[in-house]
Amino acid sequence: MSLSFCSFASGSSGNCYLVKTESTSVIIDAGISAKRIREGLARTNTPEESVAALLVTHEHSDHVSGLGPATNALKTAEVVASAGTFANLRGGAVNIPSGRKHIVSAGNRLTAGDIEISVFGLRHDAAEPTGFTLTSSSGSVSIVTDTGALTEEILSAVCDSDLIALEANHDVEMLKHGRYPAFLKQRILGESGHLSNAQAANAVCEIMNMDKKPRCILLSHLSRDNNHPQLAEKTVADILGEMGWYSGRDLFLKPLLRDRMSVVFEI
Repeated sequence: MSLSFCSFASGSSGNCYLVKTESTSVIIDAGISAKRIREGLARTNTPEESVAALLVTHEHSDHVSGLGPATNALKTAEVVASAGTFANLRGGAVNIPSGRKHIVSAGNRLTAGDIEISVFGLRHDAAEPTGFTLTSSSGSVSIVTDTGALTEEILSAVCDSDLIALEANHDVEMLKHGRYPAFLKQRILGESGHLSNAQAANAVCEIMNMDKKPRCILLSHLSRDNNHPQLAEKTVADILGEMGWYSGRDLFLKPLLRDRMSVVFEI
């Protein structure tokens, strides 16, 4: 069974990803409207009834603003999240039927159709944030956003993946000299905040050193105010090059755009 990935939106204003095989589809986060999610499914030729699970990384609005309507629209999808995430949902997302909730925690594994899902913890200022690795017989995809640090647990959970959607939220100098108030800058820069471009690059180097196989790295969750796609890609590519890893030779590197669907990446 082939495995594919598409970003419907990735950034500080909304996040939603699709991972699917020929028979099973999984959505990760619903930080955009249900209408946009359904449009994304249609554009990727994904039947709505194939969506077996809707994974939620944490309760912040750019990841759950469309969760309630999306749950209502995608009636075959089980909603998967940590207990802390479910307890801190607000608005329409609170009304998810209990029979459609699946509570997980770091270290858990579950299956959705022919996709196996592994859960790992993240470092973020949310109640119980999680990342996910999704695996089929043809490969694996990991989603690693909204974390201020990459622990050994996280690196071990993603190092075998063929495609990693990895946070590259901000450029440190843009953030430090930008318009954000001091407390928000400190939050973003902290170990429970967000990864910078340089931190993302160093993480990729560690992952490549752990397993040297070629893989696709998609820079994700870019800030609207403190980053831009060309800068993120250049910063990461430059640091990788200094460590002897080259985009186009050892790996494929590309930023995901905030308000535009990506192409469909086939594993």
